[in-house]
Amino acid sequence: MSDAPLLSRAGWLADLHRATTFLTRVPLPHRGCGDGGFAPAMRTFPVVGALIGAASGAVFWTAAALLPPLAAALLALLASVLVTGALHEDGLADLADGLGARGDRDRRLAVMRDSRTGAFGVLALVFSIGLRAAALAAAPSGAAGMWALAAAGALSRAAVPAVMQALPPARADGLGAGIGLPDAGIAAQALALALLVAVVALGAKGALAAVAAAVIAVLLVARLARTAIGGYTGDVLGAVIQAVEVAVLLAAAGSWR
Repeated sequence: MSDAPLLSRAGWLADLHRATTFLTRVPLPHRGCGDGGFAPAMRTFPVVGALIGAASGAVFWTAAALLPPLAAALLALLASVLVTGALHEDGLADLADGLGARGDRDRRLAVMRDSRTGAFGVLALVFSIGLRAAALAAAPSGAAGMWALAAAGALSRAAVPAVMQALPPARADGLGAGIGLPDAGIAAQALALALLVAVVALGAKGALAAVAAAVIAVLLVARLARTAIGGYTGDVLGAVIQAVEVAVLLAAAGSWR
């Protein structure tokens, strides 16, 4: 496919539309992927992530003026879950159940496909929500919390094409293998956009801490996925997003102290 559509404004808007319909429950009309598949749209993942974070951050900013910080933080996370349809939370829970299962790789993949959530999945969700809420509640202002959520949203979604570049698909079918493989250029564009959002939202020093925390989170989840199931699935990508959000918000909370 020619690079011209990718470089045009129309191409960016089309990719942003596709990414929004994929990552959120925002009621936009369905749009075909074209000859290049869905993978090119992943360059706009950080933009969608930043908008999701900003939306939930606006809820936090508003609620923080009326409620205790922890309650405001939980309401902000609830808003994020409603916008995304708990897409990434579901992935985290499924991966946790798979990692906790006894048996070989095939057994873990089978557990991850089971619609039921086990004890490991529940615990993963409890810690994900709890750590994010506790970190966000430490924000010195509603605005600071909103900017941190925007940075977390951008960095976490930018990690998706990077992980897909680094790991092979764990299975031949499923969401992770079916959406196409972004090339290195797409992954680089996503990372550059996320870094820009992080610097604007957190400042240079805050962005450095957030990026370092995000890298550690990505490496940890990617290592676990490679060892346990041989690569990535859609659930692994969702877990990466959750882990990076936790890491970035914890890094922001540390800087607020």
